[in-house]
Amino acid sequence: MSHNGITTTRHMVTVIATVEEWSSLKSLLQDSSGEKHHQLTFSSLGSNQVCDLTVHSHLISLHYADLKQDMTEEATSNAIDGCFRSCTDGISIFLLLIQGGHYTKRERRMIEILQAHFGAEALKYLIILSLEDGKVVDTLDDSLLELINTCDGRYCRITSSAGGDKMRALLEMIDYTLAGNGVSGYTETMLAEARERSTEDSAMKMLRQKVREAGEKEQAFEQLVQQQEERRAREMQALKAKHAEERKKEADEKKQYQTKREGLEEAVMSHRATLQLQMSAADDDETKKMSVTLLGLSGSGKTSALNLILERACNQYSVNESSHEPPRSTLDCERKEVSAAGRRLILVDTPELWDEDGTENLELVKDCLALSLPGPHVFLLVLQVGRFTQGESEMLGHLQKIFGRDSAEHAIVLFVRFDGNQHRPQRINDYVAGAHSALQDLLRKCGSRYYELTVTNSQNALSYPQVKDLLSGMNKLIASHGGRSFSVKRFSVQELQERKKVIEERGEGVMEENYLLSD
Repeated sequence: MSHNGITTTRHMVTVIATVEEWSSLKSLLQDSSGEKHHQLTFSSLGSNQVCDLTVHSHLISLHYADLKQDMTEEATSNAIDGCFRSCTDGISIFLLLIQGGHYTKRERRMIEILQAHFGAEALKYLIILSLEDGKVVDTLDDSLLELINTCDGRYCRITSSAGGDKMRALLEMIDYTLAGNGVSGYTETMLAEARERSTEDSAMKMLRQKVREAGEKEQAFEQLVQQQEERRAREMQALKAKHAEERKKEADEKKQYQTKREGLEEAVMSHRATLQLQMSAADDDETKKMSVTLLGLSGSGKTSALNLILERACNQYSVNESSHEPPRSTLDCERKEVSAAGRRLILVDTPELWDEDGTENLELVKDCLALSLPGPHVFLLVLQVGRFTQGESEMLGHLQKIFGRDSAEHAIVLFVRFDGNQHRPQRINDYVAGAHSALQDLLRKCGSRYYELTVTNSQNALSYPQVKDLLSGMNKLIASHGGRSFSVKRFSVQELQERKKVIEERGEGVMEENYLLSD
């Protein structure tokens, strides 16, 4: 194009700005239109506004389309594209208008749309123009500094007080841009290449989206499989627990059945043995003797229990309460023998047969066994109600060590109760049910055979049926073993008989009384 014989280049500028910023730029241009070397013309090209400006033989054509606040990304892209395509005659430049150095979110979004639809190449031909006819920021925003850096520093400012030099900065920046990136400016070829890359990027993005969706579906499927496996594992665990509970229940029922069966077998055996004893024609005195050895710790009540058994066995009661004095401690083995209901009842009282370290007193053991002849038939383990010490929990172990492991099969536990002031004593079954596990284990090893005996300082008829039940229980135990006494293999019968003879000659440990036990 020529003007007064001088050829000029027309720069086609696509303006990217809000309505307010475009209006501010037009006001600045109109204020300078009266200046020399400045010509300004406003026109419309379709929906676009065009401002043709001639400054010092430079022709600039500004093309602007209204970019409304609520426009979509596609509408904004189409508006910018329409402005660019209207610039058909000249060199294309993109111009971003900001107000007073403020880089708003709306303007950042427009630059993102420009780069997305025109490619990164468009930023090489982007100039940032700050209109500073009002309030100006002191410090530029980081995002604006980043954009200026991307545009290789293409940032200029114009103010209302710049006089005739208002547009000089813009003209110099246009020249600088074209010199650095090519005098042809942004071209249709660049736009076509950007659209092609955008299409490829869209296809790649779509492919990535599908890959991501496939991965998410695979992950969801794996989570579903894992949840199903965890559910099956929980169900299997619950099923195993249920089966274990059922097996435990079956084992308990089997154990109860076995215990009941053993009890019935013992009762049958006891009854059979009793019948055999009754039908036996043998008159041997030895078969009519019942030898009972009382064992326990000091203070457990062995001597008190022995005296009460002797007294109640013949249905005797002390009239004088003061006669029931606490018995002396037993230091030696003592034997007391009475006639009761046609048979001889031998009761052997003993001191502790072992010391605190569990070492047996061999001489006392021999005396005990010698005085128990022709037995012992029954070991009566005496425990005091309300007292169960560590030593008493170990008592059965000591006895099995001394007499042999099978001695527990001939043992009965006798609970002695001293309760002169207790009107309603606890029932022995309730006491056993709430007893220490060690005591319950001792009773179990003794075949759960236990009885109680109440020792008081008053006339108490309760002890008579207690003694009667105890004697009945001892008879049943002896009958269950066929009337045979317990055999201690470590000593011969001859050795024990000789020791008994020596004890009798010394006059120690024997007292014989004749009583009649009423049935």
